[in-house]
Amino acid sequence: MVNGHAAPRRAAIVGAGMVGLSTAWFLQERGIDVTVLDREGVAAGASWGNAGWITPGISTPLPEPAVLRYGIRALLSPRSPVYVPPTLNLRLIRFLASFALHSTAPRWRRAMAALAEVNRQALPAFATLEENGVAGRTRNAKSFLAAYRTEQERAVLLEEIEQVQGAGQEVGFEVLSGDDAREVEPSLSDRIGAAIRLHGQRFVDPGSFVDSLAAAVRGRGGLVLEGAEVTGVVDDGAAVRVSTSIGDEGPFDAVVLATGTWLGDIARGFGVGLPVQAGRGYSFSVPIDHVPSGPVYFPAQRVACTPLGDRLRVAGMMEFRSPEAPLDRRRIEAIVEAARPLLRGADLDDRRDEWVGSRPCTPDGLPLVGATRSPRVYVAGGHGMWGITLGPVTGRLLADSIVTGRVAPELAAFDPLR
Repeated sequence: MVNGHAAPRRAAIVGAGMVGLSTAWFLQERGIDVTVLDREGVAAGASWGNAGWITPGISTPLPEPAVLRYGIRALLSPRSPVYVPPTLNLRLIRFLASFALHSTAPRWRRAMAALAEVNRQALPAFATLEENGVAGRTRNAKSFLAAYRTEQERAVLLEEIEQVQGAGQEVGFEVLSGDDAREVEPSLSDRIGAAIRLHGQRFVDPGSFVDSLAAAVRGRGGLVLEGAEVTGVVDDGAAVRVSTSIGDEGPFDAVVLATGTWLGDIARGFGVGLPVQAGRGYSFSVPIDHVPSGPVYFPAQRVACTPLGDRLRVAGMMEFRSPEAPLDRRRIEAIVEAARPLLRGADLDDRRDEWVGSRPCTPDGLPLVGATRSPRVYVAGGHGMWGITLGPVTGRLLADSIVTGRVAPELAAFDPLR
């Protein structure tokens, strides 16, 4: 017990994505009974259709000077890698203004230093899951390639890697010519003239992995309730009760809000004022003559490719708009047009599983992880594009804090009340 803090016996986790289920699993490791509630189902949000990368080497803050260099005209184009549709939504306008203020080199460096502290622990957290009953497996990205048309384009990532290393994070890499890159990965076209090969990264089939994490939580006696949309969370001073679309749950000694893009809907009532905005990404899968042995990334086009079975998942784009907005076919077409000249042997017209999902983004590029104004209500979210990479380490560090009452130093910069 720290300063009168007693470890909870029962906890509810709202959200059955990678972050929420990781938190549930690590709480179970500490003997806590858990109930997981989700408005739809396991991995129904951003966890299902993303690229599935576990890439601490390039997990960097989203607000960066390069975003501002796109210019207003590019940001308003539905074919731009970063798209902001014209809007009168004041909440989105305020988010974008704050995002722009954080897209400076000094603020990026400060945010990167904070992320480096958890990035270093990302892969060990996955190893803990795999070594202790979670059936899902990560795969070694032996040929993780960032590919470019020119050496000039490549210079942007080389500079970023130098800054990441300057923040104290180790990044293993080698610089390749276009021919060298094609020897490693024949699926790259002749348009690729330069590349970077990253070492020490991994990847997963995200939907399958999160399903296995839910199965592990259930196998330890935890409840995972799907189709249970949370409509209210009330701390009565002694315990927390949760109202859902299928009935009331509780009392609980602790509740963790891990609802992704919808984090602010409930967390605002507990003093969390920093907005969480949907940064929507798209994906689909296609057949390809030579399935890559690892992920392939086209940073200039913001297109990410991951081998899943006998097909290639192609993902990308960032659009700031409502999470409930329908899939915008122009965005799918923009990914196709960007990827077509860069891949060899990919049938980009034979698309399956076209998908759009909302990444929960914060204006400063840092997650929201920790306690709220209530000593019994916590939040875990706002990871942007890095919810898969940082989900398990977030769950481990937050579970430690919930049980002991001590805030892990690595989480200090992620204070939800900042």
